[in-house]
Amino acid sequence: MINYKKSRLALAAGALTAGLVMAQPAAAFWTDWFGGGEVDNYTETQHPIVLVHGLSGFDELFGFIEYFNGVPSALTDSGAEVLVVQVSASNSTEVRGEQLLAQIEDYMAATGASKVNLIGHSHGSPTARYVAGVAPDKVASVASVGGVNWGTPVADAATGGELDGLGDWFFGLVDYSSGNNDLPQDTNAAVASLSTEGSIAFNQEFPGGVPSSYCADDGASEHNGIRYYSWGGDAVQTNGWDPSDYLLALTATMIDEPNDGLVPACSMKLGEVISVEYEHNHLDQINQVLGLVGRNAADPVDLYRQQANRLQNAGL
Repeated sequence: MINYKKSRLALAAGALTAGLVMAQPAAAFWTDWFGGGEVDNYTETQHPIVLVHGLSGFDELFGFIEYFNGVPSALTDSGAEVLVVQVSASNSTEVRGEQLLAQIEDYMAATGASKVNLIGHSHGSPTARYVAGVAPDKVASVASVGGVNWGTPVADAATGGELDGLGDWFFGLVDYSSGNNDLPQDTNAAVASLSTEGSIAFNQEFPGGVPSSYCADDGASEHNGIRYYSWGGDAVQTNGWDPSDYLLALTATMIDEPNDGLVPACSMKLGEVISVEYEHNHLDQINQVLGLVGRNAADPVDLYRQQANRLQNAGL
């Protein structure tokens, strides 16, 4: 028997991915109009930046549709070295974390980098935190963007269902469309990792940056030599032209506290909390879909640039 609530989660993930397919990468151009010859190094960090996608995510679909829409070019154009990884679209935090670690190790071996700065969106946050926990010598910092650090009621409502066959097929298709056909999918494991129970258990094993209690602001900004940061949003319908907003409005009804449509704002807090009150929903945080965010909202891409500059100033 198919669990109805889990079906809604799978449909939500599918629709969100479909929305991302419509997005085009937004190029960032930083030009010195006055001919001063000064190089823009605003985002140049000591260690490379690694971008880690969330559930149903990818690096690039069909070779040109970016998950972090416009972010990699905005960072590299101002001096950053950036790696965009691809892990299983749907699997446990531990499986995704091991995949991430393997890619980081390959990258470090090829480039000579000694450490990396991890920025993870949604499920990408605990995925990055896993690597920081098992290989702290390879990580300089972890930034959580809309991170599922204390779970989400959307995943809680989906636990106990049996939709793994359809879910695994769909998420496998996502990975295949981004050029990866050998990444394992396990929808049930992904849902369990993103649930409140699963997240609390994960936090006990990987406590870096985690507040002392739900929604507290006292998460350590540094743990085991690694700096921790977080930001996110608590808005849902931010732009009437964005079709994904209407889907997020449906999933938001499953959460009875401020949220971004999929994750409670309180769940996003980790380490130094920059803000979890941006006028962004879950997809606005990665500049999706088509960069359609609220009229008065902060530029999502600029928040990544600010984080890179923050790392630069911290010597990371």
